[in-house]
Amino acid sequence: MTSATTTPSTAAPNTAAPSAERRRVTVRGTVQGVGFRPFVHRLAAELGLAGHVRNGIEGVVAEVEGAPDSVAEFCRALAERPPPLADVQEVAYETVPALGAGSFVIHTSEDGGTGRTLIPPDTATCEDCLRELADPADRRHRHPFITCTHCGPRFTISTGVPYDRATTTMSVFPLCRDCATEYANPADRRFHAQPVACHDCGPRLRLTVPGTRPHEGGPALAEARLLLARGAVLAVKGLGGYHLACDAADERAVAALRARKERGGKPFAVMCADLAAAERLAHVAPEEQSVLTGRRRPIVLLRRRAQAAGLAEAVCPGSPDVGVMLPYTPLHRLLFGLPGDPPGPRVLVMTSGNRAGEPIVTDDAEALERLTGIADAWLWHDQVIEAPCDDSVVRVRADGGGEVVLRRSRGHVPEPVALPVPITPALAVGGDLKNALCLGADGVAWFSPHIGDLADLTAVRTFERAEGRLRALTGVAPELLAADRHPGYHSSRWARRTAQARGIDLHPVQHHHAHIASVMAEHGLDGGARVIGVAFDGTGYGDDGAIWGGEVLIAGYDGYRLFARLPYAQLPGGDAGVADPCRVALARLRAACLPWDADMPCVAACTPAELRLLDRQLDLDIGCVPTSSMGRLFDVVASLAGVCHRARYEAQATIELEAAAVLAWPEKTGAYHFAGGLDPGPVLAAIVADLRHGVPVPVIAARFHRAVAAAVAKVCRAARRETGAAVAALSGGVFANALLDSACAALLAEDGFTVLRHRRVPPGDGGLALGQLVAAAHRDDT
Repeated sequence: MTSATTTPSTAAPNTAAPSAERRRVTVRGTVQGVGFRPFVHRLAAELGLAGHVRNGIEGVVAEVEGAPDSVAEFCRALAERPPPLADVQEVAYETVPALGAGSFVIHTSEDGGTGRTLIPPDTATCEDCLRELADPADRRHRHPFITCTHCGPRFTISTGVPYDRATTTMSVFPLCRDCATEYANPADRRFHAQPVACHDCGPRLRLTVPGTRPHEGGPALAEARLLLARGAVLAVKGLGGYHLACDAADERAVAALRARKERGGKPFAVMCADLAAAERLAHVAPEEQSVLTGRRRPIVLLRRRAQAAGLAEAVCPGSPDVGVMLPYTPLHRLLFGLPGDPPGPRVLVMTSGNRAGEPIVTDDAEALERLTGIADAWLWHDQVIEAPCDDSVVRVRADGGGEVVLRRSRGHVPEPVALPVPITPALAVGGDLKNALCLGADGVAWFSPHIGDLADLTAVRTFERAEGRLRALTGVAPELLAADRHPGYHSSRWARRTAQARGIDLHPVQHHHAHIASVMAEHGLDGGARVIGVAFDGTGYGDDGAIWGGEVLIAGYDGYRLFARLPYAQLPGGDAGVADPCRVALARLRAACLPWDADMPCVAACTPAELRLLDRQLDLDIGCVPTSSMGRLFDVVASLAGVCHRARYEAQATIELEAAAVLAWPEKTGAYHFAGGLDPGPVLAAIVADLRHGVPVPVIAARFHRAVAAAVAKVCRAARRETGAAVAALSGGVFANALLDSACAALLAEDGFTVLRHRRVPPGDGGLALGQLVAAAHRDDT
């Protein structure tokens, strides 16, 4: 919980007959939709206080009247023991005239206006609701939308602030008499729980199977389970959008889903019925178990077992990890079945409901249209999803470095991130890959949900809706915009048009400076801080027009200077050439003055005609862009070692190279050595020699990972000698590689550096907007 402050009390000590005191109290933070008003009601009753409470545009506003000591205790308790889902940022009060009130009531929420109240993230179904779901004697037995004050949808159903049933998509479902009674009863767990409903008054579950009669309610779920057991692919409507689901143990079903979705070899995430099923697939450490079973319920990347029981090979081919989540809605729990139900799959592929490269589908009619040809049936309901919200993805570092969020979305959004530097109200638009927006004001920043790649008009429209929603829910009117310097990014073009239309300033921020500023801001560094920033990723627009991605910067929020970089090599075909690691490898070999010998795997992967064309292309520098990308160097080594020559999805070669390195990581493999700072020529020559001596590929992969970590430590030591800086900040998508991330951090810590690594904000482009925000706003203030 964010630390809260309470205005100091000036009340006199209590006497035998104390005079009444009345205070108007405003509580700011994530205090709506988390049972805060019921908590206030119970607290006032406990302390014998009269008055009222309501949701307002600034948060929760209460007036309490009674004995001065009790009123003071009331204010303390708001800050010190709020409800479990609340995040109290401030408790402020003013003394007002006593009215002689005799009771405490909950008033209707304040309408209109804008403020800084925060809607909570969606939360996994609580244990109390799960017990009711499975209890045949409970009136909500098998209710797919069971929820209470402590769990369920919040952000994805909110249409405005303050958070009340009228400003959610549940407003179209009038409460039945029983639900209305619970909603109005201060002693009930569903007291003022806005999504509350039951079989009689809530959303309706339906199953649509083309060519057959529709099913509703319990029969829809029973038929859906049967279809999954028979190998069907289902479109399942979740909290923040549709999933595509199939039996994760069924090779034919998984292969069909992969082909229909045009997924290539990219790993699928899975949902396990329970923790025991997850442990049969992967190694689950205690910290990972805590994240898996927590209220956010993200996808957790776990190391796969060598023999993962119940997992088709096609689920995550070539990956050392499997992305696992546990059920987080009652519908998911029912999809796996309750005691007494016919047996069905215990592990389901659960991937975003979209075609490759498109945003997640939320609208029911759109789902029928866009997912036709992929899904065999649709399990859906009539509760509207207001905000698309993909599943979050996290990893728990095995080195004790804590959790790192790789995709920040459901369960995290719209929780604020504290800003360590003052900023002008601003909007940062991120990049074009893994896009997420960031809006900041008053010492905090809010991320949008993960939007994805801005590759087509549908994605850009999702981006525009997310921007409008973020402004509406926070009440922030940006006075400047921040964007990537890449002139061709959809996000940057949108920012230029919007800045002109709104008459506000636009500040372009260099891609890798934004990465480093992002990790600095996450760790609370002040405006005068300088760090040694290691920015490793696949691509970013450099100041000289080249593709950067292997830079070491001396950086602060207000700027940076280049200290070291991976030497440039040509990237044939520019961004389009990334799909061919073998061609990238040959270009890097040419830059290192190494021959294209026929026994090299990357040479053998190309046809003679392709080799002749590439040779001429590189000689004449036709259709080539210089790149310093560390991500591309990983591609080079993956192809040189024979691991991956043609990439069917982003970072495939890097993921498969890491998977190979994992096999040899416990061994004392030694490491290759970069020349000077980051010159990879000797590394590539040593790899070629190892291949010819029959050194196993996992050993080669491990030696390369250790070489990169050693080079990072060496360059950072040189930077410290020159500048005196002793803080090393690691950012960029390459640091999603768990082996490299841990190896770099360990060597730097041994050398006495303070090491900054991402935790709550993604190291890849999903965290870029935070760095843009603080860099642009800081520059604006200087």
